[in-house]
Amino acid sequence: MTVPEVDQSVAAEAAPAPVGGVLEGVQVSCWFGARKVLEGVDIKMDAGVVTALIGPSGCGKSTFLRTLNRMHELVPIATLAGSVLLDGHDIYGAGLRLTEVRRRIGMVFQKPNPFPAMTIADNVAAGLRLTGRKVRDRDDLVETSLRRAGLWNEVRNRLGAPAGGLSGGQQQRLCIARSLAVSPDVLLMDEPCSALDPTSTRRIEETILELKDQVTIVIVTHNMQQAQRVSQHCAFFLAAEDEPGRVIEQGPTEQIFSDPHDPRTADYVNGRFG
Repeated sequence: MTVPEVDQSVAAEAAPAPVGGVLEGVQVSCWFGARKVLEGVDIKMDAGVVTALIGPSGCGKSTFLRTLNRMHELVPIATLAGSVLLDGHDIYGAGLRLTEVRRRIGMVFQKPNPFPAMTIADNVAAGLRLTGRKVRDRDDLVETSLRRAGLWNEVRNRLGAPAGGLSGGQQQRLCIARSLAVSPDVLLMDEPCSALDPTSTRRIEETILELKDQVTIVIVTHNMQQAQRVSQHCAFFLAAEDEPGRVIEQGPTEQIFSDPHDPRTADYVNGRFG
């Protein structure tokens, strides 16, 4: 099945200067116990730019993504070297508390994970309690977040219904709305469309394009067409046998797909391996 083309004109209309944080991985290396899984990753992820992380399974893309909001350290045997900078400040340093890191750098997972028994509105507002963020008008925040996630028109008349009654694609957009409700600077997305049908995938991709000027977006995807449709910058990860994953090549998405410098990149994006 093919995914309908995303209408890029939605995001291409005249818009204010992008907002969002500048996120940068500097010589990031990761281990699980004694096994090194990622080595020396340097990537700058700018505001107003969707950065796609591509590469075969097991090359460290999702591990790197999880270092970007300190989820890697939740694994007891996981360790990290290098730095992750948000607007020049090390998120692993003493200057940023973990709760503040998680508020400023949100995460959307491969499988939608709303709280199914909670209402749609309560799902959107759930992060406020966890982060301690106070708002003057909760209802306005719920509406604004759902609009930004492209879901408002579909749920506006059933905000009090359980979130478990939504379709998979709607649940994923609800999770995006929940992340947006706490006003993050960065939104990380780990294969957000892998479990969705083509129509839901198109809606998520349109949402990504609409959000890119409002929040910095980093997406892991195995779908090469999706990477081309939604991203402007692309990084190709690869792990040789018994060696950790590395970034083989990165640059503008158009160049990575049409004129890559490394033959391994060309082989991967053209489907010759992976």
